[in-house]
Amino acid sequence: MDKEFNSVKSLGIQTVSTSLTICDIIGAWKVRWGIGRMNYTVTPGLYAVGRPNKDSPILVSANYKLTFDILRKNLSGIDCWLLILDTKGVNVWCAAGKGTFGTEELVTRIEAVELANVVSHKNIILPQLGAPGIDSNEVKRRTGFAVIFGPVRAEDIQAFILSGNKATEEMRLVKFTLKDRLTLTPMEIVPAVKMSLPILGLLFLTNRFTKRPFDKQDLADYAGAIFSGAVLTPLLLPYIPGKAFAWKGFFIGFICTIGSLWKSKRFAQDYRLLSVGKLLLFPAISSFLAMNFTGASTYTSPSGVKKEMQKALPFIAIAAAIGTVLMFGVHLFGRKK
Repeated sequence: MDKEFNSVKSLGIQTVSTSLTICDIIGAWKVRWGIGRMNYTVTPGLYAVGRPNKDSPILVSANYKLTFDILRKNLSGIDCWLLILDTKGVNVWCAAGKGTFGTEELVTRIEAVELANVVSHKNIILPQLGAPGIDSNEVKRRTGFAVIFGPVRAEDIQAFILSGNKATEEMRLVKFTLKDRLTLTPMEIVPAVKMSLPILGLLFLTNRFTKRPFDKQDLADYAGAIFSGAVLTPLLLPYIPGKAFAWKGFFIGFICTIGSLWKSKRFAQDYRLLSVGKLLLFPAISSFLAMNFTGASTYTSPSGVKKEMQKALPFIAIAAAIGTVLMFGVHLFGRKK
């Protein structure tokens, strides 16, 4: 076995560890917060885990390093090959929807690494979430390799391999738990904060000549809209009535805005027009941010996302526009407090 392994190493195939380093952990944390997200990749190609030989299984994954690291850390004690596709730094599920984790890339990569010369069998294991992008019959016809779809979660891959590539119903079940949703919320918060910086700058400049300056309560209400759409809606996703993400975000944003206005007593006569503006603008912001979460959720499909955006965006834009006009109108021309 060592002789076979050493001969494979002579082909220039890189061996990767199943243990993550401090740099890997810090890198994962940074990318969760949107730092260096588009460059967090590994080179596509063939990798070795442990001491694989010609009979060892082949696992296919994406070149998004976070995906790559999650897979390899769950392979401790398993000798196998990793065939990494060029998904342009996108995870398996999203790349399958976009077509980069697809039949053509898989066939091209199999041929490029001369996989038939590395192993003696004709089976490759792909993640179940990559199935939408793969035509298994076409892969078999063009390469001779049969596609086997593995479990949804990387933590089940060992049990899957040891059971002879058989998945239980639990392994096939696509879950999107509270922990999963919480892990993804930083990626929703960072773009929202970036979007907010020029808006806050505009409010600061506007306060120089408004009759009714924006105050801390206005900023708190705006922050509440961001929190509603980027954090609360994803966390409460399964429990919010309705199916559309845009509606879920609007619903939570509306409830939070109502609560804030009631607590700050801004339903009083002098604040009514301003309150109406906030009840249109802030839920619309929350709705828009919640709709962005469709790209991270397993609850949606590309066609469903496109359909929802076509229906929801005009309503979001109209509500936001009217709300903005009312709010700025009151602050610019309304009576002083």
